[in-house]
Amino acid sequence: MPDTADKAETAEVGEAAEVLAALLGCPPEMLDVSLDQLRTLAVVHATGTAQRAARALGREQSSVQKQLDNLNKAATRLVGEALVVKQGRGKDFLFTPSGEEVVALARQTLLSWTDSLHRSRRRVGSTVTFGTTEFTVQFLGAVWPALREDFERRGVQLNIEHVRTRDLWRKLDGKKVDLVCGSFAAEPGRPPTLDYDFLEWHRERVALLTNLSARELPDTLVGAGRLPGLPLLAPTAGLLAQFLSRWYGPDYRGVLHVIADIDSLTYGLNLLTSDLLHGCLLTTERVADAAREGRLPGQGLRKIDLAEDYRPRLEIVTGIFARKGERDRYAADHPLNLLWNAFADATPARTVPAALPG
Repeated sequence: MPDTADKAETAEVGEAAEVLAALLGCPPEMLDVSLDQLRTLAVVHATGTAQRAARALGREQSSVQKQLDNLNKAATRLVGEALVVKQGRGKDFLFTPSGEEVVALARQTLLSWTDSLHRSRRRVGSTVTFGTTEFTVQFLGAVWPALREDFERRGVQLNIEHVRTRDLWRKLDGKKVDLVCGSFAAEPGRPPTLDYDFLEWHRERVALLTNLSARELPDTLVGAGRLPGLPLLAPTAGLLAQFLSRWYGPDYRGVLHVIADIDSLTYGLNLLTSDLLHGCLLTTERVADAAREGRLPGQGLRKIDLAEDYRPRLEIVTGIFARKGERDRYAADHPLNLLWNAFADATPARTVPAALPG
């Protein structure tokens, strides 16, 4: 009688034969469907119409409609139901139950394939993606010249992605970037507790930029009790919103005299320099200095320092982040480690020019 090993081997052979038979039995109509067609279907689902999908894809509307027609023909032959149905001029398309299932499968397939490609590129070291905020790109520019020749010789592609401070952790956790340079709020004199590998570069405080007159706001330190009475351009999210939230609570807009919500620093600076609004903008010391020196919009604004009575005491910590332990899985000459080590060797006081934390 066959032993257990023989039975297992027979079962594996039978399973392999079933898989092969299933693959060979795929309907021709299904095999004619391309990944490009699936992406088009998913984009139409997300945008609602062929016209908006064509605009998003950079194609002619007729090209998008032709792909939808071909998918509908294939689906009708396969399952007896189209995937998407026109609702009339100006109305969003209607997706049938079959269409909804195919869209879900298309999204899953395309995202899974893309993630697999990124993982393979990271593993073999052919691509490294570095994320920077608007004001930390100079850090990468300081170390890149020493790495450029080696990366180009080895065919390593360095991708640079703009990351907002509010999105640092999401981008890193989602493996959209491999390293990121950014900032966060921390208490002075205390090492940060992070679930990431972190290379600290510098710390600094925050300050106010204002177009108020010296009579309205004298050149003296602004304490925690004084700030709520000042007209303030408040950030909607991000690093400086963390400061206000920890000082005045999550509902800090109800405590402070907010005259405008701003989504970007440059927008706030332009509001003040154009005299459209008269008030104060909370920013970093380096940004304040750069604005006064003309390296950013803000000439003519005054810098006002904050007092020491804010609780908790906070400062801005800027540095390089990587997923915890990921670098240890790669060889020392892997591009990810080479880039990290270049930052580690480049002490800010000696190598890196004054940059603006974002």
